[in-house]
Amino acid sequence: MTTESREVHLSSRPVGIPKVGDFELVTTQLPEPASGEVLVQNIYMSVDPYMRGRMRDGWELGQVMDGGALGKVIESNNDRFKAGDYVSGSRGWREYFISDGRGLAQIDTTLAPLTSYLGAMGGTGLTAYGGLLVTGQLKEGETVFVSAAAGAVGSVVGQIAKIKNCRVIGSAGSDSKVAYLMDEFHFDHAFNYKTANILDELQKGVG
Repeated sequence: MTTESREVHLSSRPVGIPKVGDFELVTTQLPEPASGEVLVQNIYMSVDPYMRGRMRDGWELGQVMDGGALGKVIESNNDRFKAGDYVSGSRGWREYFISDGRGLAQIDTTLAPLTSYLGAMGGTGLTAYGGLLVTGQLKEGETVFVSAAAGAVGSVVGQIAKIKNCRVIGSAGSDSKVAYLMDEFHFDHAFNYKTANILDELQKGVG
């Protein structure tokens, strides 16, 4: 029995802001998973800034676009997975796909909500953790400046730094984002880099 799946193809290279006409919605038929394979239904996918660059020279025209996604195993002929398992992978711009299991990681939804695995429990959180604690070797009580602090990685960096009892200063590109950093993430100081004197604000933040 086949499975009907819709997938998004890149049909032309966008100029400036991507348009609907730069993409094509294509319906395909997937066979039943063979021995060692699984059928996965995507539930969520992450649309990230790096994808704009791949539209220029990464993805082939007329081919399905990939991206980080969370899905559910519908059928399994692979000993590593069973039907009902939640998985993360990078086969995002489609409803269903067949996989031999490579590139798939099981997700434990008892630890955190499913969508967290596209954020703090996924690549975003790992980037923040590795950059700040492993590469940056952050120490308790230090002062940390986070640029693009309202973004996916930056916001997690700020929260990790607060957990480490650090003084955290953040910059963002709008007043509403600055308010978000102060009110929701409890940064010690934040400013709009588009309108502020950056050196003055950093001096204020250091106190």
